[in-house]
Amino acid sequence: MVQEKLFEILDNRFGKTLKEASNEEIYLALLELTKNSIKKKGKNRGNKKLYYISAEFLIGKLLSNNLINLGLYEDVKKILSENGKELTEIEEIELEPSLGNGGLGRLAACFLDSIATLGLNGDGIGLNYHFGLFKQEFQDNKQKAVKNPWITSDSWLNKTDIKFEVLFGGFKVVSSLYDIDVTGYNKGCNKLNLFDIDTIDETLVKDGINFDKEEIKKNLTLFLYPDDSDKAGHLLRIYQQYFMVSNAAQLILTEAEENGYDLHKLYNHVVIQINDTHPSMVIPELIRLLGEKGIEINEAIEIVSKTCAYTNHTILAEALEKWPIEYLDKVVPQLMPIIRELDNRIKLKYNDEKVQIIDKDSRVHMAHMDIHYGFSVNGVAALHTDILKNEELKPFYNIYPEKFNNKTNGITFRRWLIHCNNELSNYIDELIGEEYKLDATKLENLLKYVDNKEVLNKIEEIKKSNKIELKNYLKKTQNIDIDENSIFDIQIKRLHEYKRQQMNVLYIIHKYLDIKNGNIPKRPITMIFGAKAAPAYIIAQDIIHTILCLQEIIENDSEVNKHLKVVMVENYNVTAASKLIPACDVSEQISLASKEASGTGNMKFMLNGALTLGTEDGANVEIHELVGDDNIYIFGESSEEVIEHYKKGDYVSKKYYEKTEIKELVDFIVSDEMLAVGDEENLSRLHKELINKDWFMTLLDLEDYIKTKEKVFKDFEDRDTWNKKVLINIAKAGFFSSDRTIEEYNKEIWKL
Repeated sequence: MVQEKLFEILDNRFGKTLKEASNEEIYLALLELTKNSIKKKGKNRGNKKLYYISAEFLIGKLLSNNLINLGLYEDVKKILSENGKELTEIEEIELEPSLGNGGLGRLAACFLDSIATLGLNGDGIGLNYHFGLFKQEFQDNKQKAVKNPWITSDSWLNKTDIKFEVLFGGFKVVSSLYDIDVTGYNKGCNKLNLFDIDTIDETLVKDGINFDKEEIKKNLTLFLYPDDSDKAGHLLRIYQQYFMVSNAAQLILTEAEENGYDLHKLYNHVVIQINDTHPSMVIPELIRLLGEKGIEINEAIEIVSKTCAYTNHTILAEALEKWPIEYLDKVVPQLMPIIRELDNRIKLKYNDEKVQIIDKDSRVHMAHMDIHYGFSVNGVAALHTDILKNEELKPFYNIYPEKFNNKTNGITFRRWLIHCNNELSNYIDELIGEEYKLDATKLENLLKYVDNKEVLNKIEEIKKSNKIELKNYLKKTQNIDIDENSIFDIQIKRLHEYKRQQMNVLYIIHKYLDIKNGNIPKRPITMIFGAKAAPAYIIAQDIIHTILCLQEIIENDSEVNKHLKVVMVENYNVTAASKLIPACDVSEQISLASKEASGTGNMKFMLNGALTLGTEDGANVEIHELVGDDNIYIFGESSEEVIEHYKKGDYVSKKYYEKTEIKELVDFIVSDEMLAVGDEENLSRLHKELINKDWFMTLLDLEDYIKTKEKVFKDFEDRDTWNKKVLINIAKAGFFSSDRTIEEYNKEIWKL
C-alpha cells in the first residue's frame, strides 16, 4: 500500500521509478506521502482546548519523526532499502526549522508531540522566524554568526488564509498564519501555529546577522532573540512578543466564537499555557480584547485569570523579563492602562514591593503579572519548584500557595530513542516488547537482564556502532577524526556561565598538563562540546574561543593528541544532538547547584545509556533518586550550600585561585601556548572573570569535579560493571517521558 502510493507520487511528479529518482525527488515524494497520511488521521478534538504559547519550538527535522508517529517508518525504510536507497541519506535533504535555540524550545517540541500522542486538543502558538537564532560558523577560533534560512517552497509549513491586524504605537501590521502538523504516535494530529508578516524583507540582513532593527515592518520575524545589547534590540523583542500574543489572543477568541462558546465562560473551553515570560503580554491583551467585545474590566480580569497558567523555567533573575514602562508606552500604548490597572490592584492589596508588577524604577515585571493573574504557577523539576517556593518566589508562594505546583520536564521517547537510536530501540523491542513506546515505565522490565552478560555485551556493541556513526558524521561535516575506542565525554547545551562549560575547560587543561607530565590515561578521552553563545553574551563567546584554542593546541601536540581530543561541534542543533546523544559515554550535567531549572539533555543521555556526571541540580536530583548512588557520579556543593553563599556573599573566587593546583589551570588560559593561537582580549577577559568575579562559582567545585571525573574514567575500564550501570540508567529513564509530564499538566492544570 505504502509502496504503491510512493511509486505513484514519483511517477506523477517526476516520471521516474524509485530506483531512478534522486534523493531530493524521493524526499519531496515522501513529504507528499506523509502529508496525505496526516490529512487522513484527522485532528484531535475536545470541548476544551489548550493553547501553548512559546517564543521557541525547536522541532528538528520532521520526516522520520512523522513516519514513526504515523506507523510508516519501518515500511518506508524497507522499501527504500530494497531499491538501493537509504532513509538516513534522504533525511539529510530536509532543512532543520530555525524556530528555537535551547532546552525551552526543545521542551515545547516534545510537549506538542506528547499532547498529540495523548489525543488531547492542544495547539502550539509561536512565530515563524526566517533565520532562527543564527547559524554558527567557526573562524579564527571564534564563533561567527550568520543567518540560518530554512523556509523553502516545499516544506512542512502550510500557509493558511487566516490574517489578523496587530496595532503597535503609531502603526499596524497584518499577520499571516502558517501552520505545521504535529502528529501523535498512533493518534490524531494537532497544529503548531506560526505567525508571520508578508512585508518581511530578508535582504535587510547584510553581513553576518546585522540588520536595521528599527524597520519593524521588514524585520519583525527575521530572528529569534535579536541582539538586545541596545535599546533598538530591546524594543524589537517587545514588538515580537506583542505580535505573538496579540495574534494568539485573536486566534483564541476567533476559534471560541466559531465554536459558539460563551466568552463570559471562556475558561471552560480554553486554557493558555504561558511558556516562560516571553508570552506574558497575552494577559493584558486578552483583557483588552474582551473589553472590546463589551465585557467590563472586572469580569475580563476574572475570566483571563481563570484561563492563563504560567511555567517558570529559570531562577536567574536576569532571565525574568522586566521591561521599562517607557519602552512599553512606545510599542504597546494600548496595553499600558490595563497593566497599570493590574498593578494598582496589587498595590492596594499588598504593601510588599517584591510582589508588585511595576517597581520603583518604572519597570514592568512580566513574571509577577503571570503569577497574580494566572491560576497556576509551575516549576519544571522537584528541586526547582522547591527553590521557587522557598526562595525566589517565596513572597508569592506566601500569598498563593494553592497556585504553585511541580511538573518535572520530560522528553519524547519517539524522537530521542526510536528515531535517534533505532538499533537500541529495536533491541529493546526484542527483549521486552513494544509497550514502553506508549508507557515508558515499562522500560523497567529491562532490569531482569541486569546480570545477563549477553544482553550487556549487545548494549555495548550498539553503543560502539553509534560511536562509529558519530565519527563518520563529524568526519563528513567538519573533517574531524575521532577514535571510537576512546571515552566520549559530552557537554551539549546553551553556552551560559551557570552551565559551567568553563569548568570543563579547566578539566581539559588539567588533563593536558597531566599528559605532558607523563601521566598517560589508560584509554584515550574525547571531550565534545556543542553550544551557541548569544551574540551579546561576550563571556560566553570567550569560552567558545578558549575551547577552540584548546582544540587546536591539543590537535597539534603529537605527545598529547593520541590520548586526548577536544571537539567543538559547529552549529549544534537537533540533528547534531541526535548523533551525539546515542554515542555518549559520560553526560556532563555540571551546572552550579540551584541554577539549572531542570535540564532535558540529562534525560536524553540517560535514556541512551550514558552515565551522568553532575551536581545535585535540576532533574539530576531525580535521576539520582531513580538510579541510586552507584549509577550516577555526583560532585560539588549542594543547592542549599550555594544559596547560602549567595546570601552571605562569602564566595571569593580569588581565594580558590590562589591554591597552586587551581592557579596553574586558570593561568594556562593566558599562557604563551594559548596566546599563540588565540586572541589576547578574549582570553584575558575570561581569565580575569574567573579570578575576580566567577559569579557561578566555577572554582568552588573544580577540585571535586576533577577528582570525580578521574573516578568516572577509571570505572569505565571495568566494562561489566559499567554496562550494568548503563542498563540500569536506560531502565529507569521511563519517568522522564514527556507523556508522563503532559498527563500531569492535563490532570492538574489544563483539565482538557
